[in-house]
Amino acid sequence: MFVCSKPFLLFDYFRVPYRLGRDAGPVADLRAAGDQGGSGTLHWVAAADGTSSLDALQPLAQLRFGSNLVSARVLPDRAAFGLLADLGGSWRPWLAIIDARGQRVGSIWRDDEESVFLPFDPSEAIRNLWSESYTGESTRGRMATIARRGYYRVRPLMPRTTQIRLRRAFTRVQQQVKFPRWPIEPALHDLYEWLFMLVSEVTGQTAPRLAPWPNGFSWALVLTHDVETAGGLANVRSVRQLEVRAGVRSSWNLVPRRYEVNDGLVHDLTDDGFEVGVHGLYHDGLDLDSEARLSERLPAIREAADRWDAKGFRAPALHRRWDWMDRLGFDYDSSYPDTDPYEPQSGGCCSWLPFFIGDTVELPVTLAQDHTLFVILRHTDEALWVEKAAFLRDQGGMALLITHPDYMVESQVLRAYERFLETFADDESAWKPLPHELADWWRRRAASNLELVDDKWEVVGPAAGDAVVLDAPARVSA
Repeated sequence: MFVCSKPFLLFDYFRVPYRLGRDAGPVADLRAAGDQGGSGTLHWVAAADGTSSLDALQPLAQLRFGSNLVSARVLPDRAAFGLLADLGGSWRPWLAIIDARGQRVGSIWRDDEESVFLPFDPSEAIRNLWSESYTGESTRGRMATIARRGYYRVRPLMPRTTQIRLRRAFTRVQQQVKFPRWPIEPALHDLYEWLFMLVSEVTGQTAPRLAPWPNGFSWALVLTHDVETAGGLANVRSVRQLEVRAGVRSSWNLVPRRYEVNDGLVHDLTDDGFEVGVHGLYHDGLDLDSEARLSERLPAIREAADRWDAKGFRAPALHRRWDWMDRLGFDYDSSYPDTDPYEPQSGGCCSWLPFFIGDTVELPVTLAQDHTLFVILRHTDEALWVEKAAFLRDQGGMALLITHPDYMVESQVLRAYERFLETFADDESAWKPLPHELADWWRRRAASNLELVDDKWEVVGPAAGDAVVLDAPARVSA
């Protein structure tokens, strides 16, 4: 068991048992409870809860220490030195924190008792990646927002061939983006593991945690489709039959006011074990364009969700606004990519596991979209899907794929999708839930805790009987 002076997002997220101790003001601390484990303490700047009085915190930036990348506000050494004096002990810089120009902006510190001080808040750093805050205030982020809004206002006037030509030409610019890397950005998950190892080394205890997936599954494979046009709706049958033959089921995200959706089709899909979600109101990229427009459209979006009994939402073109996603009122959203430089709203949450936005479960899209892969980048097979899915399997992550029946009319794309399904058809380590099933599991997991019973950790709560307990690694390096 651990004691933290403030809530610790890493432990809450992975369901590590701890109790809250005395609040230590602007510096948070974590230690082993009682006389268990080592004598060290992990300290950090407490900024995530908004109570930090440290005016010296530097603005949010992408920074590196050792081989790790973090997006956070950092306390420079001159300000950290005063806090460390109050903590007592003999502190020394351990790891330099450097900015994009290679300039040192702060340090991670150790003392003679092997305690560690982090000049940033790890909870804030985690949430900054989930929410893509690293793009929000930059010139690049503001210009991208302006360009995206302009594009979607003129797109209806452009022939489809012109749209594709512009998207392909723009990839030369998008490929130059250094963060998040594509097709894999491990920064967030590297940070998780580094923090777990640091906790273990400092406190002398490994941190038990709940595995991401139930019943001994080691990874998850989730299939989704966005139906953009009436032509795509007409092609649902052929893709659906392919999945039935492969023994899998998927979700179909439909657009209420771009084409006519027969409620009989919705019932037919759900009766056959598939799922239906809402894919915006008109598929014009404007649902989340402004707060006024969202308020105007939300009643019709909710009406469609209620009519179809839809639990999930995906914004067209993966448009997203962190502060607004929970307002949509769905059980889950799936509008955040883990990394994607090729969409009009580039970026990514860097996560290949679900997380919460308010009360909404976010299911990140972690495999390249078929349109990106085959139309924009002009790949000819499923190799990138297979490679990324295999990587996520090895990492214990979630491989979530978007395909579009609108583009799967091409036999080459349909066959590539079929081969992808065949590749993992016999993988018994993969959990293959519908999105709403995965979101339900993530809620049950988040509502469950670990309790020590007769020197053994047991799961207590709605995930009991399904959840698996894991231990974190025990050593940390620079």
